[in-house]
Amino acid sequence: MSIALLANVLTIILCMAVLVQSVRMMKSLRTVKDGALTQVVEALQVATVQARAVLSDMKHTLGTDCARHAQLVERARELRDELSLMTGIADAAAERIVNAVGMANAQRDDAGEIEGEQAEGDAKMAEAA
Repeated sequence: MSIALLANVLTIILCMAVLVQSVRMMKSLRTVKDGALTQVVEALQVATVQARAVLSDMKHTLGTDCARHAQLVERARELRDELSLMTGIADAAAERIVNAVGMANAQRDDAGEIEGEQAEGDAKMAEAA
């Protein structure tokens, strides 16, 4: 066997392998062409339509709900400010009450000491007499 004959046989074998692979690829391409690719494209079309519908609904929901929540937040801030003012007024009133009670206790203690001194003085005078 010469090298030329060996090279020709090897080339024939490789050409046969290429032909077999070509036939298999043609069958696969026909299968994709006949139905699979069309089904994939249709599925993508349906998914795109559904995604657009969902996005539209989300835009609508966000538009209305965000506006409503913004109003609620603004009202809550107003209430917070009002409650803060009321708390300040209540603290001031409580502080005045505490001061008034302290002054009343101090006056009562002073009056009690004066009465106690007068009672002691009266008792000493009664003993002396």
